[in-house]
Amino acid sequence: MNLSRLAYAVGVLALIATPAVSQAPNAVRQDAPVRIQSSINFLMFGPTGDGEEAQRLRDKARRIVYEMAGRECDLVREVFARECRLESVNVNIGRQYGQQQQEGYTVNGTMSLQTFPK
Repeated sequence: MNLSRLAYAVGVLALIATPAVSQAPNAVRQDAPVRIQSSINFLMFGPTGDGEEAQRLRDKARRIVYEMAGRECDLVREVFARECRLESVNVNIGRQYGQQQQEGYTVNGTMSLQTFPK
């Protein structure tokens, strides 16, 4: 067997042994998870002391953020994701005082989601 035939045979074997990889460029991206972070900020006016009414107001503020977080994956799946998982929710509530501002709470909520695009 001459050298050129040997090189040809090795080249053919290399092509046969190499798996065919034919993926569209976007296919790899669609399989990769996409992280989404969503935030909400709002004011809730009412008492800010240690009483029962103030506690109910704080509970209501947290509930608003938790309900939003609970619906966020549904919305994301409706728009563009085939899978969605809520990873974390954070709620910060701060008292708002002042002579020029009405008494109440500032509420900041964030949520993180892990999604896989359709």
